[in-house]
Amino acid sequence: MGTNRPAHPEILDLVAGLKAKGEAFVLATVVRTVSVTAAKAGAKAVIRADGGISDGWIGGGCARAAVLKAAKEALADGQPRLVSIQPRDLLAEHGLRPGEERNGIRFARNACPSQGTMDVFVEPMLPRPALIVMGASPVAVALAELAPRFGFQLTICAAAEDQHLFAEADSRFEGFTLPPSNEKQDFIVVSTQGRDDEAALKAAILSNAAHIGFVGSRRKIAAITETLMAEGIPVERFARVKGPAGLDIGAITADEIALSIIAEIIAWRRQGERTSMKT
Repeated sequence: MGTNRPAHPEILDLVAGLKAKGEAFVLATVVRTVSVTAAKAGAKAVIRADGGISDGWIGGGCARAAVLKAAKEALADGQPRLVSIQPRDLLAEHGLRPGEERNGIRFARNACPSQGTMDVFVEPMLPRPALIVMGASPVAVALAELAPRFGFQLTICAAAEDQHLFAEADSRFEGFTLPPSNEKQDFIVVSTQGRDDEAALKAAILSNAAHIGFVGSRRKIAAITETLMAEGIPVERFARVKGPAGLDIGAITADEIALSIIAEIIAWRRQGERTSMKT
């Protein structure tokens, strides 16, 4: 038997804390109820990436399964959802089936004795995409200036004497040793312009980044790839490398090349989101 449990006052603090840590999660909000339901309009819950509800209340088992399923999908494609949980008779009256989507609303069956209706807005809170710029070439500096405008969290990996070239960054590392990370949504651009190309690309290859761009000729990439494979790095790890980095827009200047690289990353990222939405 469910009870009405309003969201804890601290839930907004939890949301702010998770955002600050860059953790992906879902904020589920009850936006409408009809008849008797365990949760009332305004109730909220934080759903973590592992499917656990960290705080808040959106009802008992009658709503939980449908909301958790929608939360998992929202985290996968980055799109919000509205879930309407209704009793069987009401769904049948409108010619609806559980799991059906109509006019942007996902319908689910309320099997609880209360037989009420509850609409829940499921909103994914995804961290900013991370762009790691390795090197201090003019293209690297131009990338660092451009990336924040497109919402990227910027990390600079460059020698200590080159750090002053970058006015702003969310984080900085001297050299090319990346911190341990399991993130698979990072983007790395190696733009070392002949200075430690091999060390930088090796660090990028050994990371879990989703996409790696190398600013350099195909000949140079092939030579470095051959060297790194001789060191025992599996060939499949190089599949993420795009070189020369950037879309072919006829770019010549450092700013133009940086723009082509940002455009390529955005296209790659959005393609992945569109693919997730179709599956």
